[in-house]
Amino acid sequence: MGAHTGAPPTGAPLPEIVQWFKTMTTNEYIRGVKQSGWPPFRGRLWQRNYYEHIIRDDAFLNRIRQYIAENPLRWHLDRENPHRTGTDGDHILG
Repeated sequence: MGAHTGAPPTGAPLPEIVQWFKTMTTNEYIRGVKQSGWPPFRGRLWQRNYYEHIIRDDAFLNRIRQYIAENPLRWHLDRENPHRTGTDGDHILG
């Protein structure tokens, strides 16, 4: 993708934009730890993958909004959580 600058790559495919965002926010976090005394994080800042969905109607948009609002409540069930206490069952976004 070339050198990382302060702006996302114009006309780039979504994976390049996501990688740019992760790189820029990680670099800013590292600067904050070094220069502003932010607490260091000993794990990974970003999960490896991400999920993309095309929003085709208001009903799906509302399901996504519900997922965003309720997802933190299910962290104890999430397969990404090394200390999970159960399973998440059916995923709201399919």
